[in-house]
Amino acid sequence: MTTDTNTGNEKSDHEADSGRGRREFAEVMTFAPPEGTAPTTTRLIDFVFGQVWTRPALSRRDRRFVTLACLAHADYEPDLADHVYAALNSGDISITEMQETVLHFAVYAGWPKASRFNGVVDRQWERIHRDRGTEVPPPQPLLPLATPSDPQDRLATGEESFRTINCLDFAPGRDNPYQGAGILNFVFGEMWLRPGLGMKERRLITVACVGFQDAPIPILSHVYAALQSGDVSLAEMDELIGQVAVYSGWPKASHLNQAVAEVKPRLLGEPAANDETSGAGR
Repeated sequence: MTTDTNTGNEKSDHEADSGRGRREFAEVMTFAPPEGTAPTTTRLIDFVFGQVWTRPALSRRDRRFVTLACLAHADYEPDLADHVYAALNSGDISITEMQETVLHFAVYAGWPKASRFNGVVDRQWERIHRDRGTEVPPPQPLLPLATPSDPQDRLATGEESFRTINCLDFAPGRDNPYQGAGILNFVFGEMWLRPGLGMKERRLITVACVGFQDAPIPILSHVYAALQSGDVSLAEMDELIGQVAVYSGWPKASHLNQAVAEVKPRLLGEPAANDETSGAGR
């Protein structure tokens, strides 16, 4: 009798989890979940959508930026297309924000991968309007830049931006194309300062990218800066790591988790150190 009762309870619990997972799938993805009953499919839906996407601290919109970066890097277009569609179709991310996400991703994960990402965005934007029976709006003009056009002024702006965004008191030199034309002129002299995407969103994309890229210095510097600036709280960083684990794999997330552990003592020893209640959502 006990065995039968336990089996019944386990079945009931699984059915409840499955129902929640399927409901959350439809909410996140904006279309119905697959009908297959294979254990792998149902368990993944139950866990990924029923448990991970519903966790607190990081919003659904925030999780989209992390997920998009991971999937654009994974080179599997069907899942990327579905999540681009869902982010735009839900209204969680605007087309302007999505296009800025592609540009930011290009810098931290590579232009060839971003080229595919950009093509997926175009096709899914067209799909959304086709499904709705509406015309695709004409492309918006490029956003106006607030950064100076004079080369020396742009380099100076890039140096100031580098220090502010990275929470450092120094900037790289200007003596080679990578540092001068790349890092100072474009990455910090323009991209991080572009309108259309907020600082927190840029932090989420960047931390995800340096996490799956395994770059030893950037992963530490960007994890530190995201936390020290208050743009991402420790609670939000923990959730970001969990989202990376789902969409880029646990080894990548483990590396990212280790980076957080390494920068914590440095954070706690500084006046503006972040914690789970300070700076969240700024």
